[in-house]
Amino acid sequence: MAQIITGDRVGQNGTIRVGCSAVIFDKAREKILLTRREDNNQWCLPGGGMEPGESASETCIREVEEETGLQVTIKRLIGVYTTPDQLIVYRDGNKIQLVALCFEAEIVGGALRLSCETTEYGYYSYQEIQEMDLLLNHVQRIKDAYSEEMMTFIR
Repeated sequence: MAQIITGDRVGQNGTIRVGCSAVIFDKAREKILLTRREDNNQWCLPGGGMEPGESASETCIREVEEETGLQVTIKRLIGVYTTPDQLIVYRDGNKIQLVALCFEAEIVGGALRLSCETTEYGYYSYQEIQEMDLLLNHVQRIKDAYSEEMMTFIR
């Protein structure tokens, strides 16, 4: 289980890691797909860490398929999220400052399913999400995805 420590510039105690997450809206664009993580039981956007030799869009596409069974295409970049005041500490002792790219993605194939990383999934409205135990660093990404702003957020 990963723990997020917050504090002034606490990220300097970790190494930089790039991650990608996907916002997948339902057809009415009222709800987004969230998954419940196996490791900490929190809800989150599908996504994960970039591997050497991958582009950001390839990372997002691969992670969505691994975690949900869905094949997606990338529509746009919602935002870039740097976290100098957050340090993610993993069970194995690794400490990272995350640089996250959040994309809007569209389903082009596959079938929604669970994985070894997910225990539940569903589409939820912004109002429903407010009541959920959500991964801390996904709160702003979801808020930005629901905004009417089409420019990329840099945070």
